[in-house]
Amino acid sequence: MGIPQRLAERMSMAEQHEYLHSKFSRRGLLRGGAVAAGGLAAGGLLTGTANASAPAAPRLLAPSPEHVDGALVAPIGRHLAFGTDPRTQMTVSWQVPVAVKNPFVRIGTHPWNLSKRIPAEVRSLYTPAGVGSSPNYTQYYLHVQLSKLHPGTTYYYGVGHDGFDPASSHLAGTIGTFTTAPASRSKFTFTAFGDQGVSYHALANDSLILGQNPAFHLHAGDICYADPSGSGQTSDTFDVRTWDQFLAQTETVAKQVPWMVGYGNHDMEAWYSPNGYGGEEARFQLPGNGPDPKNLPGVYSFVYGNTAVISLDANDVSYEIPANQGLSKGKQTAWLEAQLKSLRQRRDVDFIVVFFHHCAFSTTNQHASEGGARDAWVPLFEKYQVDLVVNGHNHVYERTDAIKANAVGKQVPIGGTARPESDGVVYVTAGGAGKSLYSFPVPDSYEGNEKPLDSVATYVWDKDRNKVAETVHWSRVRFTGYSFIRVDVAPASRGRTSTLSVRALAENGTEIDRFTIARPSRA
Repeated sequence: MGIPQRLAERMSMAEQHEYLHSKFSRRGLLRGGAVAAGGLAAGGLLTGTANASAPAAPRLLAPSPEHVDGALVAPIGRHLAFGTDPRTQMTVSWQVPVAVKNPFVRIGTHPWNLSKRIPAEVRSLYTPAGVGSSPNYTQYYLHVQLSKLHPGTTYYYGVGHDGFDPASSHLAGTIGTFTTAPASRSKFTFTAFGDQGVSYHALANDSLILGQNPAFHLHAGDICYADPSGSGQTSDTFDVRTWDQFLAQTETVAKQVPWMVGYGNHDMEAWYSPNGYGGEEARFQLPGNGPDPKNLPGVYSFVYGNTAVISLDANDVSYEIPANQGLSKGKQTAWLEAQLKSLRQRRDVDFIVVFFHHCAFSTTNQHASEGGARDAWVPLFEKYQVDLVVNGHNHVYERTDAIKANAVGKQVPIGGTARPESDGVVYVTAGGAGKSLYSFPVPDSYEGNEKPLDSVATYVWDKDRNKVAETVHWSRVRFTGYSFIRVDVAPASRGRTSTLSVRALAENGTEIDRFTIARPSRA
Protein backbone atom coordinates (compact mmCIF):
# COMPACT_ATOMS: atom_id res chain seq x y z
CA MET A 1 0.00 0.00 0.00
CA GLY A 2 2.80 2.41 -0.87
CA ILE A 3 5.45 1.72 1.80
CA PRO A 4 8.40 -0.52 0.96
CA GLN A 5 8.37 -3.65 3.11
CA ARG A 6 11.82 -2.93 4.54
CA LEU A 7 10.57 0.43 5.85
CA ALA A 8 7.17 -0.73 7.07
CA GLU A 9 8.71 -3.39 9.30
CA ARG A 10 10.45 -0.66 11.31
CA MET A 11 7.56 1.81 11.41
CA SER A 12 4.82 2.40 13.94
CA MET A 13 1.31 3.02 12.64
CA ALA A 14 1.74 6.77 13.16
CA GLU A 15 4.97 6.76 11.15
CA GLN A 16 3.33 4.78 8.35
CA HIS A 17 0.40 7.21 8.31
CA GLU A 18 2.74 10.20 8.06
CA TYR A 19 4.76 8.53 5.31
CA LEU A 20 1.69 7.77 3.19
CA HIS A 21 0.19 11.22 3.51
CA SER A 22 3.46 12.90 2.73
CA LYS A 23 3.92 10.73 -0.36
CA PHE A 24 0.42 10.93 -1.77
CA SER A 25 -0.14 14.60 -0.88
CA ARG A 26 2.88 15.48 -3.01
CA ARG A 27 1.27 13.61 -5.87
CA GLY A 28 -1.86 15.68 -5.49
CA LEU A 29 -4.01 12.69 -4.70
CA LEU A 30 -5.42 13.85 -1.40
CA ARG A 31 -8.73 15.36 -2.40
CA GLY A 32 -10.17 16.69 0.80
CA GLY A 33 -9.60 17.61 4.38
CA ALA A 34 -11.04 17.01 7.76
CA VAL A 35 -14.66 17.67 8.56
CA ALA A 36 -16.46 17.53 11.85
CA ALA A 37 -19.30 15.05 12.04
CA GLY A 38 -21.71 16.96 14.22
CA GLY A 39 -24.62 15.66 16.23
CA LEU A 40 -28.04 15.44 14.63
CA ALA A 41 -31.16 15.80 16.73
CA ALA A 42 -34.06 13.42 16.21
CA GLY A 43 -37.76 13.67 16.80
CA GLY A 44 -40.16 11.62 18.88
CA LEU A 45 -40.23 7.85 18.80
CA LEU A 46 -43.51 6.24 19.79
CA THR A 47 -43.97 6.99 23.51
CA GLY A 48 -40.29 7.84 23.92
CA THR A 49 -37.69 9.54 21.75
CA ALA A 50 -34.85 8.52 19.50
CA ASN A 51 -31.69 10.54 19.21
CA ALA A 52 -29.01 10.41 16.54
CA SER A 53 -25.61 11.75 17.45
CA ALA A 54 -21.91 11.10 16.87
CA PRO A 55 -18.61 12.42 18.20
CA ALA A 56 -16.68 14.79 16.01
CA ALA A 57 -14.12 12.91 13.94
CA PRO A 58 -11.95 13.65 10.90
CA ARG A 59 -12.98 12.06 7.61
CA LEU A 60 -11.05 11.89 4.35
CA LEU A 61 -13.32 13.21 1.63
CA ALA A 62 -13.24 13.01 -2.14
CA PRO A 63 -14.83 15.66 -4.39
CA SER A 64 -18.63 15.45 -4.43
CA PRO A 65 -19.78 13.31 -7.37
CA GLU A 66 -22.59 14.29 -9.66
CA HIS A 67 -25.99 13.63 -8.14
CA VAL A 68 -27.49 10.20 -8.81
CA ASP A 69 -31.25 9.61 -8.72
CA GLY A 70 -31.86 8.23 -5.23
CA ALA A 71 -34.48 5.82 -6.54
CA LEU A 72 -31.67 3.93 -8.27
CA VAL A 73 -29.51 3.58 -5.13
CA ALA A 74 -30.24 0.76 -2.68
CA PRO A 75 -28.68 0.79 0.81
CA ILE A 76 -26.38 -2.15 1.54
CA GLY A 77 -24.39 -3.61 4.40
CA ARG A 78 -26.75 -2.86 7.28
CA HIS A 79 -25.21 -3.60 10.67
CA LEU A 80 -26.27 -2.93 14.24
CA ALA A 81 -24.34 -2.15 17.41
CA PHE A 82 -25.34 -1.53 21.00
CA GLY A 83 -24.76 1.76 22.70
CA THR A 84 -23.46 1.85 26.26
CA ASP A 85 -26.84 0.61 27.53
CA PRO A 86 -28.19 -2.26 25.37
CA ARG A 87 -31.61 -1.85 27.00
CA THR A 88 -32.21 1.60 25.55
CA GLN A 89 -29.55 2.31 22.90
CA MET A 90 -28.88 0.92 19.45
CA THR A 91 -26.93 2.21 16.44
CA VAL A 92 -28.15 1.45 12.93
CA SER A 93 -25.38 1.65 10.32
CA TRP A 94 -25.30 1.02 6.59
CA GLN A 95 -23.56 1.90 3.34
CA VAL A 96 -24.55 3.39 0.01
CA PRO A 97 -22.48 2.94 -3.17
CA VAL A 98 -22.72 6.63 -4.15
CA ALA A 99 -23.57 9.88 -2.40
CA VAL A 100 -27.28 10.35 -1.63
CA LYS A 101 -29.36 13.22 -0.32
CA ASN A 102 -30.87 13.34 3.17
CA PRO A 103 -30.23 9.76 4.41
CA PHE A 104 -32.42 8.66 7.30
CA VAL A 105 -33.84 5.86 9.43
CA ARG A 106 -37.49 5.14 10.10
CA ILE A 107 -38.36 3.07 13.18
CA GLY A 108 -41.45 1.73 14.94
CA THR A 109 -42.92 -1.21 16.84
CA HIS A 110 -44.88 -2.34 13.77
CA PRO A 111 -43.66 -2.56 10.16
CA TRP A 112 -46.70 -0.59 8.96
CA ASN A 113 -46.27 2.23 11.45
CA LEU A 114 -42.75 3.66 11.19
CA SER A 115 -41.76 7.03 12.65
CA LYS A 116 -40.88 10.16 10.84
CA ARG A 117 -37.42 10.37 9.31
CA ILE A 118 -34.50 10.41 11.75
CA PRO A 119 -31.50 12.02 9.99
CA ALA A 120 -28.32 10.00 9.57
CA GLU A 121 -24.72 11.09 9.86
CA VAL A 122 -22.67 10.51 6.70
CA ARG A 123 -19.04 9.45 7.01
CA SER A 124 -17.26 9.54 3.66
CA LEU A 125 -14.01 7.63 3.34
CA TYR A 126 -11.68 8.42 0.43
CA THR A 127 -8.88 6.10 -0.70
CA PRO A 128 -6.70 7.40 -3.54
CA ALA A 129 -5.24 5.20 -6.25
CA GLY A 130 -1.79 4.05 -5.25
CA VAL A 131 -2.58 3.56 -1.58
CA GLY A 132 -3.97 0.15 -2.49
CA SER A 133 -4.93 -1.91 -5.50
CA SER A 134 -8.15 0.00 -6.22
CA PRO A 135 -8.51 3.18 -8.30
CA ASN A 136 -9.55 6.40 -6.55
CA TYR A 137 -12.42 5.17 -4.41
CA THR A 138 -14.91 6.74 -2.04
CA GLN A 139 -17.13 4.85 0.40
CA TYR A 140 -20.18 6.31 2.12
CA TYR A 141 -21.15 5.02 5.56
CA LEU A 142 -24.23 6.19 7.45
CA HIS A 143 -25.10 5.98 11.13
CA VAL A 144 -28.03 6.78 13.39
CA GLN A 145 -27.58 6.38 17.14
CA LEU A 146 -30.93 5.65 18.76
CA SER A 147 -31.56 6.22 22.44
CA LYS A 148 -34.50 6.24 24.87
CA LEU A 149 -35.72 2.94 23.43
CA HIS A 150 -37.81 0.57 25.53
CA PRO A 151 -36.12 -2.47 27.09
CA GLY A 152 -37.03 -5.91 25.80
CA THR A 153 -38.81 -4.50 22.76
CA THR A 154 -38.64 -5.55 19.13
CA TYR A 155 -38.41 -2.62 16.72
CA TYR A 156 -38.84 -2.49 12.98
CA TYR A 157 -36.63 -0.11 11.03
CA GLY A 158 -35.88 0.94 7.50
CA VAL A 159 -33.00 2.95 6.08
CA GLY A 160 -33.35 5.27 3.15
CA HIS A 161 -32.71 8.61 1.48
CA ASP A 162 -34.43 10.95 -0.97
CA GLY A 163 -35.95 8.72 -3.63
CA PHE A 164 -35.72 5.54 -1.53
CA ASP A 165 -38.22 5.44 1.32
CA PRO A 166 -38.68 2.13 3.19
CA ALA A 167 -42.16 3.29 4.22
CA SER A 168 -43.25 2.91 0.60
CA SER A 169 -45.25 -0.25 0.02
CA HIS A 170 -42.98 -1.50 -2.77
CA LEU A 171 -39.95 -1.30 -0.44
CA ALA A 172 -41.53 -3.02 2.55
CA GLY A 173 -39.20 -5.97 1.99
CA THR A 174 -36.22 -3.82 3.00
CA ILE A 175 -37.45 -3.38 6.59
CA GLY A 176 -35.30 -4.97 9.30
CA THR A 177 -35.74 -5.64 13.02
CA PHE A 178 -33.80 -5.54 16.27
CA THR A 179 -34.63 -6.27 19.90
CA THR A 180 -33.31 -4.30 22.86
CA ALA A 181 -31.94 -6.02 25.95
CA PRO A 182 -34.52 -6.92 28.61
CA ALA A 183 -34.82 -4.86 31.76
CA SER A 184 -34.69 -7.96 33.98
CA ARG A 185 -32.44 -11.01 34.16
CA SER A 186 -33.44 -13.74 31.78
CA LYS A 187 -31.93 -16.48 29.63
CA PHE A 188 -30.22 -15.46 26.41
CA THR A 189 -27.65 -16.64 23.88
CA PHE A 190 -24.71 -14.91 22.25
CA THR A 191 -22.16 -16.07 19.68
CA ALA A 192 -18.52 -15.22 19.02
CA PHE A 193 -15.58 -15.74 16.68
CA GLY A 194 -12.59 -13.93 15.20
CA ASP A 195 -10.77 -13.72 11.86
CA GLN A 196 -13.60 -13.91 9.36
CA GLY A 197 -12.82 -12.17 6.10
CA VAL A 198 -14.80 -12.92 2.95
CA SER A 199 -15.22 -16.57 1.93
CA TYR A 200 -17.70 -19.40 1.50
CA HIS A 201 -16.69 -20.66 4.95
CA ALA A 202 -17.51 -17.24 6.38
CA LEU A 203 -20.95 -17.42 4.76
CA ALA A 204 -21.51 -20.89 6.19
CA ASN A 205 -20.67 -19.69 9.70
CA ASP A 206 -22.95 -16.66 9.33
CA SER A 207 -25.85 -18.83 8.24
CA LEU A 208 -25.39 -21.16 11.19
CA ILE A 209 -25.03 -18.25 13.62
CA LEU A 210 -28.32 -16.78 12.45
CA GLY A 211 -30.00 -20.08 13.33
CA GLN A 212 -28.81 -19.78 16.94
CA ASN A 213 -30.97 -16.65 17.40
CA PRO A 214 -28.27 -14.81 19.38
CA ALA A 215 -28.93 -11.60 21.29
CA PHE A 216 -25.60 -10.28 20.00
CA HIS A 217 -22.41 -11.45 18.29
CA LEU A 218 -18.79 -10.75 19.27
CA HIS A 219 -16.16 -10.45 16.52
CA ALA A 220 -12.71 -10.65 18.12
CA GLY A 221 -10.73 -8.74 15.51
CA ASP A 222 -9.40 -9.26 11.98
CA ILE A 223 -12.71 -8.31 10.49
CA CYS A 224 -12.49 -8.26 6.69
CA TYR A 225 -8.79 -8.44 5.71
CA ALA A 226 -8.75 -5.51 3.31
CA ASP A 227 -5.13 -5.30 4.45
CA PRO A 228 -3.87 -8.91 4.36
CA SER A 229 -0.34 -8.07 5.55
CA GLY A 230 -1.53 -8.20 9.16
CA SER A 231 1.62 -6.64 10.56
CA GLY A 232 0.40 -3.10 10.82
CA GLN A 233 2.16 -2.74 7.49
CA THR A 234 0.87 -1.36 4.21
CA SER A 235 1.29 -3.75 1.30
CA ASP A 236 0.37 -3.36 -2.34
CA THR A 237 -2.39 -5.94 -1.90
CA PHE A 238 -4.51 -3.61 0.25
CA ASP A 239 -7.96 -3.31 -1.32
CA VAL A 240 -10.51 -1.17 0.47
CA ARG A 241 -13.32 -2.65 -1.67
CA THR A 242 -13.06 -5.82 0.42
CA TRP A 243 -15.02 -3.93 3.07
CA ASP A 244 -17.95 -3.63 0.64
CA GLN A 245 -17.90 -7.40 0.16
CA PHE A 246 -17.63 -8.06 3.87
CA LEU A 247 -20.52 -5.83 4.93
CA ALA A 248 -22.72 -7.32 2.18
CA GLN A 249 -21.79 -10.83 3.34
CA THR A 250 -22.47 -10.05 7.00
CA GLU A 251 -25.72 -8.17 6.49
CA THR A 252 -27.94 -11.25 6.78
CA VAL A 253 -26.94 -11.50 10.46
CA ALA A 254 -25.78 -8.01 11.40
CA LYS A 255 -28.97 -6.27 10.20
CA GLN A 256 -30.84 -7.90 13.11
CA VAL A 257 -28.11 -9.02 15.56
CA PRO A 258 -25.79 -6.38 17.07
CA TRP A 259 -22.36 -7.17 15.61
CA MET A 260 -19.89 -6.02 18.27
CA VAL A 261 -16.37 -5.80 16.90
CA GLY A 262 -12.94 -5.54 18.47
CA TYR A 263 -9.85 -4.67 16.43
CA GLY A 264 -7.03 -7.00 15.40
CA ASN A 265 -3.74 -6.57 13.61
CA HIS A 266 -5.40 -6.78 10.16
CA ASP A 267 -7.68 -3.90 11.14
CA MET A 268 -4.85 -1.35 11.35
CA GLU A 269 -5.00 0.54 8.02
CA ALA A 270 -2.35 3.25 8.08
CA TRP A 271 -3.68 5.55 5.36
CA TYR A 272 -6.75 6.69 7.27
CA SER A 273 -5.34 7.82 10.62
CA PRO A 274 -2.16 7.74 12.74
CA ASN A 275 -3.55 4.87 14.84
CA GLY A 276 -4.76 2.94 11.79
CA TYR A 277 -8.38 2.91 12.95
CA GLY A 278 -9.76 5.84 10.94
CA GLY A 279 -11.38 3.49 8.44
CA GLU A 280 -13.06 1.48 11.18
CA GLU A 281 -14.34 4.68 12.78
CA ALA A 282 -16.08 5.47 9.50
CA ARG A 283 -17.63 2.01 9.21
CA PHE A 284 -18.62 1.24 12.81
CA GLN A 285 -20.16 3.15 15.70
CA LEU A 286 -19.23 1.38 18.94
CA PRO A 287 -20.32 2.30 22.49
CA GLY A 288 -17.46 4.80 22.95
CA ASN A 289 -17.25 4.41 26.72
CA GLY A 290 -13.65 3.21 26.87
CA PRO A 291 -10.64 5.05 28.28
CA ASP A 292 -9.71 6.83 25.04
CA PRO A 293 -12.36 6.60 22.28
CA LYS A 294 -10.27 8.73 19.92
CA ASN A 295 -7.19 6.48 19.96
CA LEU A 296 -8.79 3.20 21.07
CA PRO A 297 -12.28 3.12 19.50
CA GLY A 298 -12.45 -0.67 19.86
CA VAL A 299 -12.19 -0.57 23.67
CA TYR A 300 -15.58 -0.49 25.40
CA SER A 301 -17.93 -2.38 27.67
CA PHE A 302 -21.63 -3.13 28.02
CA VAL A 303 -23.88 -5.17 30.29
CA TYR A 304 -26.56 -7.44 28.86
CA GLY A 305 -28.74 -9.07 31.50
CA ASN A 306 -26.47 -10.61 34.12
CA THR A 307 -23.38 -10.60 31.87
CA ALA A 308 -20.80 -7.87 31.38
CA VAL A 309 -18.79 -7.81 28.15
CA ILE A 310 -15.46 -6.00 27.76
CA SER A 311 -13.74 -5.42 24.42
CA LEU A 312 -9.98 -4.75 24.51
CA ASP A 313 -7.43 -3.69 21.89
CA ALA A 314 -4.51 -6.13 22.06
CA ASN A 315 -2.57 -4.16 19.43
CA ASP A 316 -1.80 -1.78 22.30
CA VAL A 317 0.05 -4.49 24.27
CA SER A 318 1.29 -6.83 21.52
CA TYR A 319 4.90 -7.97 21.56
CA GLU A 320 4.56 -9.93 18.32
CA ILE A 321 3.16 -7.10 16.18
CA PRO A 322 4.24 -3.82 17.81
CA ALA A 323 2.94 -1.26 15.27
CA ASN A 324 0.50 0.17 17.87
CA GLN A 325 2.30 -1.05 20.98
CA GLY A 326 1.94 1.45 23.83
CA LEU A 327 -0.72 3.45 22.00
CA SER A 328 -2.74 4.09 25.17
CA LYS A 329 0.32 4.70 27.39
CA GLY A 330 -1.18 2.39 29.99
CA LYS A 331 -4.65 3.97 30.00
CA GLN A 332 -6.31 0.83 28.64
CA THR A 333 -4.95 -1.46 31.34
CA ALA A 334 -5.83 1.02 34.10
CA TRP A 335 -9.35 1.31 32.68
CA LEU A 336 -9.62 -2.48 32.49
CA GLU A 337 -8.81 -2.89 36.16
CA ALA A 338 -11.29 -0.18 37.14
CA GLN A 339 -13.97 -1.86 35.02
CA LEU A 340 -13.30 -5.30 36.48
CA LYS A 341 -13.32 -3.99 40.04
CA SER A 342 -16.57 -2.10 39.51
CA LEU A 343 -18.32 -4.97 37.73
CA ARG A 344 -17.33 -7.51 40.38
CA GLN A 345 -18.98 -5.31 42.99
CA ARG A 346 -22.31 -5.20 41.13
CA ARG A 347 -24.93 -7.60 42.44
CA ASP A 348 -26.76 -7.69 39.12
CA VAL A 349 -23.66 -8.95 37.25
CA ASP A 350 -22.82 -12.63 37.54
CA PHE A 351 -20.45 -13.10 34.62
CA ILE A 352 -17.66 -11.09 33.01
CA VAL A 353 -16.67 -12.01 29.45
CA VAL A 354 -13.61 -10.36 27.89
CA PHE A 355 -12.78 -10.54 24.19
CA PHE A 356 -9.81 -9.30 22.22
CA HIS A 357 -7.75 -10.44 19.25
CA HIS A 358 -4.30 -11.78 20.17
CA CYS A 359 -4.26 -15.03 22.16
CA ALA A 360 -3.00 -15.05 25.71
CA PHE A 361 -2.87 -18.85 25.55
CA SER A 362 -2.59 -20.83 22.32
CA THR A 363 -0.32 -23.50 20.85
CA THR A 364 -0.53 -23.03 17.07
CA ASN A 365 2.55 -23.10 14.87
CA GLN A 366 1.71 -19.67 13.42
CA HIS A 367 1.21 -17.24 16.34
CA ALA A 368 0.96 -19.28 19.56
CA SER A 369 0.70 -17.08 22.70
CA GLU A 370 0.97 -13.29 23.02
CA GLY A 371 3.27 -12.45 25.93
CA GLY A 372 2.11 -8.84 25.96
CA ALA A 373 -1.47 -9.85 26.79
CA ARG A 374 -0.21 -12.25 29.44
CA ASP A 375 1.95 -9.63 31.11
CA ALA A 376 -0.56 -6.77 31.03
CA TRP A 377 -3.94 -8.43 31.51
CA VAL A 378 -3.86 -12.03 32.68
CA PRO A 379 -3.02 -11.07 36.29
CA LEU A 380 -6.10 -8.82 36.28
CA PHE A 381 -8.29 -11.56 34.81
CA GLU A 382 -7.25 -13.83 37.66
CA LYS A 383 -7.50 -11.16 40.35
CA TYR A 384 -11.08 -10.31 39.40
CA GLN A 385 -12.06 -13.85 38.38
CA VAL A 386 -13.02 -13.21 34.79
CA ASP A 387 -15.31 -16.01 33.67
CA LEU A 388 -14.45 -16.38 30.00
CA VAL A 389 -11.85 -14.89 27.64
CA VAL A 390 -12.45 -15.12 23.88
CA ASN A 391 -9.64 -14.53 21.36
CA GLY A 392 -9.02 -14.85 17.63
CA HIS A 393 -5.69 -14.38 15.77
CA ASN A 394 -4.99 -18.11 15.46
CA HIS A 395 -7.26 -19.57 12.75
CA VAL A 396 -8.39 -22.63 14.68
CA TYR A 397 -10.48 -23.57 17.69
CA GLU A 398 -8.57 -24.14 20.91
CA ARG A 399 -9.77 -24.20 24.51
CA THR A 400 -7.75 -24.28 27.69
CA ASP A 401 -8.33 -25.80 31.07
CA ALA A 402 -8.97 -23.29 33.86
CA ILE A 403 -5.65 -21.45 34.19
CA LYS A 404 -4.04 -19.89 37.26
CA ALA A 405 -0.54 -18.40 37.26
CA ASN A 406 0.23 -19.82 33.81
CA ALA A 407 -0.56 -23.36 35.00
CA VAL A 408 -3.59 -25.62 35.14
CA GLY A 409 -5.84 -24.58 38.01
CA LYS A 410 -8.31 -27.33 37.19
CA GLN A 411 -8.65 -29.67 34.26
CA VAL A 412 -11.89 -29.01 32.37
CA PRO A 413 -12.61 -31.96 30.07
CA ILE A 414 -15.23 -31.80 27.33
CA GLY A 415 -18.54 -31.53 29.18
CA GLY A 416 -16.78 -30.35 32.34
CA THR A 417 -17.47 -27.37 34.60
CA ALA A 418 -15.16 -24.58 35.78
CA ARG A 419 -15.74 -22.32 38.77
CA PRO A 420 -13.61 -19.19 38.29
CA GLU A 421 -13.68 -18.28 41.97
CA SER A 422 -11.54 -21.31 42.78
CA ASP A 423 -10.35 -22.85 39.52
CA GLY A 424 -9.04 -20.03 37.32
CA VAL A 425 -9.89 -18.59 33.92
CA VAL A 426 -10.85 -20.50 30.76
CA TYR A 427 -9.51 -19.10 27.46
CA VAL A 428 -11.08 -19.86 24.07
CA THR A 429 -9.44 -19.24 20.72
CA ALA A 430 -12.28 -18.98 18.21
CA GLY A 431 -10.35 -17.91 15.14
CA GLY A 432 -11.93 -20.27 12.61
CA ALA A 433 -14.51 -17.83 11.28
CA GLY A 434 -13.57 -17.95 7.61
CA LYS A 435 -9.93 -17.27 6.75
CA SER A 436 -7.43 -19.98 5.76
CA LEU A 437 -6.75 -22.36 8.64
CA TYR A 438 -3.61 -22.71 10.76
CA SER A 439 -2.06 -25.82 12.31
CA PHE A 440 -1.07 -27.28 15.66
CA PRO A 441 2.23 -28.97 16.50
CA VAL A 442 0.26 -31.93 17.90
CA PRO A 443 -2.89 -33.82 16.80
CA ASP A 444 -6.36 -32.32 17.09
CA SER A 445 -8.44 -33.39 20.08
CA TYR A 446 -12.14 -32.54 20.15
CA GLU A 447 -15.55 -34.05 20.91
CA GLY A 448 -15.86 -37.37 19.10
CA ASN A 449 -12.11 -37.38 18.36
CA GLU A 450 -10.42 -37.00 21.74
CA LYS A 451 -6.65 -37.48 21.82
CA PRO A 452 -5.63 -35.94 25.15
CA LEU A 453 -2.00 -35.06 25.75
CA ASP A 454 -0.23 -34.31 29.01
CA SER A 455 1.84 -31.54 27.42
CA VAL A 456 2.39 -29.54 24.24
CA ALA A 457 5.68 -27.97 23.18
CA THR A 458 4.95 -24.44 21.94
CA TYR A 459 6.16 -20.86 22.40
CA VAL A 460 5.22 -17.40 23.65
CA TRP A 461 6.26 -14.01 22.23
CA ASP A 462 8.42 -11.88 24.54
CA LYS A 463 8.91 -8.11 24.61
CA ASP A 464 11.92 -8.36 22.27
CA ARG A 465 9.83 -10.19 19.63
CA ASN A 466 11.49 -13.48 20.39
CA LYS A 467 9.68 -16.81 20.38
CA VAL A 468 10.37 -18.27 23.81
CA ALA A 469 9.87 -22.02 23.94
CA GLU A 470 7.56 -23.39 26.61
CA THR A 471 5.94 -26.70 27.41
CA VAL A 472 2.32 -26.29 28.49
CA HIS A 473 -0.27 -28.55 30.05
CA TRP A 474 -3.42 -26.44 29.58
CA SER A 475 -4.33 -27.15 25.92
CA ARG A 476 -7.50 -29.20 26.42
CA VAL A 477 -9.35 -29.04 23.06
CA ARG A 478 -7.90 -28.43 19.58
CA PHE A 479 -9.82 -28.39 16.28
CA THR A 480 -8.39 -27.46 12.89
CA GLY A 481 -11.55 -26.35 11.14
CA TYR A 482 -14.03 -23.52 10.65
CA SER A 483 -16.16 -22.88 13.71
CA PHE A 484 -17.62 -20.40 16.22
CA ILE A 485 -18.87 -20.54 19.79
CA ARG A 486 -22.40 -20.36 21.13
CA VAL A 487 -22.85 -19.27 24.75
CA ASP A 488 -26.14 -19.87 26.56
CA VAL A 489 -26.53 -17.74 29.67
CA ALA A 490 -28.86 -18.91 32.44
CA PRO A 491 -29.17 -16.54 35.41
CA ALA A 492 -30.30 -17.85 38.79
CA SER A 493 -31.83 -16.34 41.86
CA ARG A 494 -29.64 -15.34 44.78
CA GLY A 495 -27.81 -18.23 46.38
CA ARG A 496 -28.30 -20.51 43.39
CA THR A 497 -25.89 -21.13 40.53
CA SER A 498 -25.90 -19.11 37.32
CA THR A 499 -24.28 -20.74 34.30
CA LEU A 500 -22.54 -19.96 31.03
CA SER A 501 -22.91 -23.02 28.82
CA VAL A 502 -20.37 -22.82 26.00
CA ARG A 503 -20.57 -24.93 22.86
CA ALA A 504 -18.18 -24.84 19.92
CA LEU A 505 -19.85 -25.63 16.59
CA ALA A 506 -18.16 -26.50 13.33
CA GLU A 507 -19.48 -24.81 10.19
CA ASN A 508 -21.62 -27.88 9.43
CA GLY A 509 -23.30 -27.64 12.86
CA THR A 510 -21.37 -30.49 14.50
CA GLU A 511 -20.54 -29.88 18.16
CA ILE A 512 -16.78 -30.06 18.78
CA ASP A 513 -16.63 -28.89 22.40
CA ARG A 514 -18.86 -28.04 25.34
CA PHE A 515 -18.19 -26.88 28.86
CA THR A 516 -19.86 -24.85 31.59
CA ILE A 517 -18.83 -21.87 33.68
CA ALA A 518 -20.70 -21.81 37.01
CA ARG A 519 -20.95 -19.03 39.55
CA PRO A 520 -23.20 -18.42 42.58
CA SER A 521 -25.66 -15.63 41.84
CA ARG A 522 -25.62 -12.52 44.05
CA ALA A 523 -28.81 -10.98 42.66
